[in-house]
Amino acid sequence: MAEVKINVDDCIGCGICVKKSPEGYEINDEMKAIVKNPNAPGIQEGADDCPVNAIEIIGDIVPVAVPTTAPAAKPSIGDYKGVMVFAEQRGGELVKVVFELLGRGRGLADELGVQLSATLMGQGIEGLAPKLIAAGADKVYIIQDQRLEKYNTSCYANAMIKLINSEKPEIVLYGATHIGRDLGPRIAKRLNTGLTADCTELTIEEGTNMLLQTRPAFGGNIMATIMCPDHRPQMSTVRPGIMKALEPDASKQGEIVNFDAGLTDADVMTRIIEIVKERKQVANLEDAKVIVSGGRGVGGEEGFKTIQALADVLNAEIGGSRVAVEKGWISKDHQVGQTGKSVRPQLYIACGISGSIQHRAGMQNSDFIIAINKDPAAQIFTVADIGIVGDLFEIIPVLIEEFKAADFGQ
Repeated sequence: MAEVKINVDDCIGCGICVKKSPEGYEINDEMKAIVKNPNAPGIQEGADDCPVNAIEIIGDIVPVAVPTTAPAAKPSIGDYKGVMVFAEQRGGELVKVVFELLGRGRGLADELGVQLSATLMGQGIEGLAPKLIAAGADKVYIIQDQRLEKYNTSCYANAMIKLINSEKPEIVLYGATHIGRDLGPRIAKRLNTGLTADCTELTIEEGTNMLLQTRPAFGGNIMATIMCPDHRPQMSTVRPGIMKALEPDASKQGEIVNFDAGLTDADVMTRIIEIVKERKQVANLEDAKVIVSGGRGVGGEEGFKTIQALADVLNAEIGGSRVAVEKGWISKDHQVGQTGKSVRPQLYIACGISGSIQHRAGMQNSDFIIAINKDPAAQIFTVADIGIVGDLFEIIPVLIEEFKAADFGQ
């Protein structure tokens, strides 16, 4: 009997060996070839055609009979129904984008006439399920396991894949967080389906009922709408701050299902030894109720001191345009726009910002917008509720005094 050895250090995961011998080789989660059956048809051809000579065969290959039974039929697109939201939690708290996903997911599910579900993973997190139902979910799947207590890519992916294969949702949504951006692509690859990242809009195409997934492309210069017609589920990560959460309804009834993902220690490919949190002051624009932003018209770091003075009076967060960040006037975590953060505050004050389409896309859903700019033709005025044409360094001091007199922000 032959012994087939693969040098994983040399393997580049190209998959040529798998094409030559699907029963003999496969590519694992680490994008390396592994041996399934050393005597499968094509095993020698796979080794011969390896472009980096990573496969070595020792001994004689004993051919095995090819199974004559037909493989199990793969699910068809019509077998998939429902909208599912990955309910990300950290330390027992749901992240804000989950409620935004449920708000949009509710609209998609109602339009399709299907159920909206949420998937909750972790340990000791069953108390979060009623919040998901109140936020719009019809059903909550709870997957509890000690291996899921802290986020682990392989465990979370394996559990989610088992649930998707069991329940067959036609649409699965993730927040475009660090976790969502790590988890979504892994699941898409394993399920052989598509994933559209950083979506800013989700709609249903009339007639086909397919998901239209819109996201910025080419640095935000165009908006691309992407479809996944041939594979299911249709999957998207959605930028936080874009979708609108529903008002919670504590009277809403829903179903809570405990799902056994059957995880074992073999699913744990990495172990978390310690979590060290870095103490760093980062702008919390996504949760801010008031944001004061500056752009090219602020003129420099000194100009942002004027913006800061207004923000202090309003108890607001500081934002900035892409130009302000690129010039080094303010740090990247303050950037608002398609290539920064999408925000939805109660009040947004844009100071010296021209209002490019990239910036407007990140703040136009604010409840109330005030724009200050010298140029009466500035595009920012097209989305502003109040537009003030003039020098921001003359206008902001007046606003500060008026806001102080009104005790605004106190």
